[in-house]
Amino acid sequence: MDDCIFCKIAKGDIPSAKVYEDEKVYAFLDLSQVTKGHTLIIPKTHARNIFDLPEDEAAEVFRRVPKIANALKETLALEGLNVLNNNEEVASQSVFHTHIHLLPRYSAKDDFGLKWKDNSGSYTQESFQELAESIAAHIQ
Repeated sequence: MDDCIFCKIAKGDIPSAKVYEDEKVYAFLDLSQVTKGHTLIIPKTHARNIFDLPEDEAAEVFRRVPKIANALKETLALEGLNVLNNNEEVASQSVFHTHIHLLPRYSAKDDFGLKWKDNSGSYTQESFQELAESIAAHIQ
């Protein structure tokens, strides 16, 4: 896509701090560096987000995640790692080209966190099962 910043980065039209590249995938340091080593992994083929990413392309991207995550682990003194993927604006996607965030974690006090509400008490076992069956019916 002509106006996509990540497409331009993958083509080399915009400079980046490249971590990894092959024929299908490009990985580079995120400028924001939420934590030291914050890396983005993108498919070289444009897809807006996970909803538009063909399964074979998703397999190519996700196949590289452990390789790059382990390189971060070997390079940095991290204690853990968040693997994040945001899809659509409501889910905090800000660049509309599929990308996976690898966020190294150094301690519980590294100024980044994910906390969400436990809504398990809002469902009966029956409504929970109905929801699961409804979702499963749409998986092809």
